[in-house]
Amino acid sequence: MEREHLSCADCGSVGCVDGAGTRPPFCTTDALEPGELERALETANQPENRAVMQAAARTEYEGYCKLTRVEEIMDFARRMGFTRLGIATCAGLRRESGALARILRAHGFTVYAIACKAGMADKSLVGIDEDCKAVGANMCNPVLQAQYLNRMDTQLNIVVGLCVGHDSLFYKYAQALTTTLVAKDRVTGHNPAAVLYQLDGYYSRLLRTDTGAD
Repeated sequence: MEREHLSCADCGSVGCVDGAGTRPPFCTTDALEPGELERALETANQPENRAVMQAAARTEYEGYCKLTRVEEIMDFARRMGFTRLGIATCAGLRRESGALARILRAHGFTVYAIACKAGMADKSLVGIDEDCKAVGANMCNPVLQAQYLNRMDTQLNIVVGLCVGHDSLFYKYAQALTTTLVAKDRVTGHNPAAVLYQLDGYYSRLLRTDTGAD
């Protein structure tokens, strides 16, 4: 692999965490353009972003290996002073979203939730191929989900199981900050990292290029 294509994903060092230790010759930090770090810090120090950075760091520090992600989301929301939370859910994960809403409401949050099939728009309306209707005639509608939660003036949105790509559109059009609770992966029980942990075992097939997976 050419050195210019190596990056953080190929690094075996954690020297960037605390500045100690060695860094590889392809370290991304060394490859930054002049002023790139300074521009990022300038943006991060804008008041609305600075508050997020500080609250997120405090949540990470105080909840590290102690709080579940659900608890971390609530902790972060409280630190930010957020009371109006949105849930953008896959229609197939309504049970999970219902449980999440119960927890959030028990802790005093106002919750607005919208499923991906809201609006019940036929897939043909956006040019989706007819054979895709085998898994449902109506389209997932992440743009509508974002518009609805924007109208509800949510302060923090939580994604629960939106499809790959649909989640991308939701992030693109949602006005409030958004975090993900569930990344949908029906094969692994919504634990997509399982593939990465078993890459030397069962999922080694994903390293082959003759499987059609790529």
